[in-house]
Amino acid sequence: MPFLLLLCLVAFAFAENSGIEKFPFFKGERLDYVISWGIITAGNASLEIKSLDNDKTEFYVLAHNNGAFKSIYPVADTIYSRIRNKNFLPEVFKKINHEGKYHASSVIRFDRVGEKAWLSDSVFTDFERKQKKRSADTVITISGKELDIISAFYFVRQQAELKQGKTESFSAVSGKKKYELKVVVYGKEQVKTKAGTFECIKIEPILDGDGIFKAAGRLFIWLTDDNRRLPVLMKSKIALGTIKAELTRFSQKKEEKQCVQGFLLIKCRI
Repeated sequence: MPFLLLLCLVAFAFAENSGIEKFPFFKGERLDYVISWGIITAGNASLEIKSLDNDKTEFYVLAHNNGAFKSIYPVADTIYSRIRNKNFLPEVFKKINHEGKYHASSVIRFDRVGEKAWLSDSVFTDFERKQKKRSADTVITISGKELDIISAFYFVRQQAELKQGKTESFSAVSGKKKYELKVVVYGKEQVKTKAGTFECIKIEPILDGDGIFKAAGRLFIWLTDDNRRLPVLMKSKIALGTIKAELTRFSQKKEEKQCVQGFLLIKCRI
């Protein structure tokens, strides 16, 4: 489904590690989105952070369709990444797809010492019983600093400065390949969404060479111009139209006391 493609594309970005303690979303955060395809509401998605301990953090992306789409072609996808806080490098990445009668899983395990990434992809005839239709294992060489698509997305949100005209590159592992990626910062714009009006920074992630970006079309992301770096809007133009992910609500855990901003409930520092 096109709106699920957006969820995969949105994760590609750049950043330099500037200290996760400076940004509130690493204390625990949940973002909820409505996904539309043109004028049609196609589904919903959520992004959530869970802290395992002081050493590791987990990222979750959940997506499902609704309405007529669900009755015709039910979708329920999960993407997971676990990083080490000290260097923001992922240890493991998992993606599980349930789309109609198609059921598949992909796993990437990163060996930083051995400079290898171990990729395992499986398609199932019966997912519950783990009966496989086909599977493939791949090993690729990494330099030691590659990210996955989810850790890359959160990596860019902790960038201290996103200056207009700035372009930077980094490497990420996705599918069965290592990609060189870059992001262009276009400048500041005001964006109105279901969650409110925000002052934002507009960026565009771009894949060098051939790959999914070339096939899918351009992707634009609007991040709030503050230390929350909320991704309030994401748009991608493809052959079948425009896919849009719009933030509807969010919560960020900072301390026990709660703050209310408009109709959004935020746990924040007082």
